[in-house]
Amino acid sequence: MSRFAHWRLRVRPTVSLATSSLWPFAALSASYFAHVGFFNPYLPLWLNEIGLGLLAIGVLTSLPSATRLFAPYLWAWLSDHTGHRVWLLRYCAMAALLASLALWVEWGVVGLFGVLLLMFTHTSGMMPLSETVLAQRVSTEGGIDVRRYGRVRVWGSLGFLATVLLAGAWFERHGMGSFPAWTALTLLAVVVSVWLMPSTRESGHAHAGEPVRVRSVLAGKPVRWFFISLFLHVLTHIFIYIFFSLYLHELGYSKTTIGLLWAFGVVVEIAWFLTQGRWMPLLPLRGWLLLASAVLVLRMLVTAALPHWLWLLFLAQATHAITFAAHHSVCIAWVSQHFPGRTQARGQALYSVVGYGVSGVVAGLLGGWVSSEWGLDAVFWVSVGVAVLATAAAWITARTSAPTLRGR
Repeated sequence: MSRFAHWRLRVRPTVSLATSSLWPFAALSASYFAHVGFFNPYLPLWLNEIGLGLLAIGVLTSLPSATRLFAPYLWAWLSDHTGHRVWLLRYCAMAALLASLALWVEWGVVGLFGVLLLMFTHTSGMMPLSETVLAQRVSTEGGIDVRRYGRVRVWGSLGFLATVLLAGAWFERHGMGSFPAWTALTLLAVVVSVWLMPSTRESGHAHAGEPVRVRSVLAGKPVRWFFISLFLHVLTHIFIYIFFSLYLHELGYSKTTIGLLWAFGVVVEIAWFLTQGRWMPLLPLRGWLLLASAVLVLRMLVTAALPHWLWLLFLAQATHAITFAAHHSVCIAWVSQHFPGRTQARGQALYSVVGYGVSGVVAGLLGGWVSSEWGLDAVFWVSVGVAVLATAAAWITARTSAPTLRGR
């Protein structure tokens, strides 16, 4: 039987693992996304505060997406070939912290570009490595226990929500001068978290016989179509991340209302991660991929066509539980199942590169051009079309996939 016939989501693992063994992973998820939750939204404001122009700000804020084009796969390749996943996480965290200390120095644009490039090159590779180690820890008999995975991942959502709100209130009252301190403190929390993780090393391949190569995995039609659907699906989401607040502001919504819409999306995301063990076994992986993309079409259609109906916008944000949270968990499980042994970290890295690297660059360039030519509303009509294409790719993925077992 092909290994592709064994995709499953498990709810009760057959091997007991102490709940405390997952706390270092929860701490890393919380601290990492706490860092992202304040850094990404407020970096442009800090750069403006220190006197940089719009062009320089645009270049510097594009660096996170740019580094995701190469850094995750670089660290994953080292991880798969050495087996030292946790030690590489520790190195990346400490290097990023040391680089962040240079933000206190007054650099020109070129110097600041180098500092941020160094920092992002190390932070952007951390989540694929962490997801690989976590997937191994919560997997038994080839399947991920989505209940335990969700209880770890929810801490990332909580960390993001906490810092995006707290940092906003802090910067509103005290100004942006403490931005480098926030950066160092959140990265220090990341360093502490990775040093709490067990320093195990993967020895050898987990599968007997010839080692599996990444190229041979990518040769499978379902895998190719999965990555196409992933790119299109996340591209639609990044249109939201970049342009949603500007779109709502142009429509006349207050900053308070815009903040409530964003916070509501994070709340339903948290609720999903806490309860996904109940829902995920209802459909196979391919079914969830298709459902998430189909719901995304409806979400973007409401956002583009009926933005003046606030209650509909809240309803559209509620679907974030399916279009992001469920989709993310399914993708982690899918990649874990298809990239066995020493290819797992590179599989997770490809998820990051295709999903959040390439799509991030394309969304910024395409959305910027469309909005400048036809307005912000046109971006969301384009996103409807992209979501339709994502659904078509997910349908082909489902049609070409082997039968998938439901979780127990």
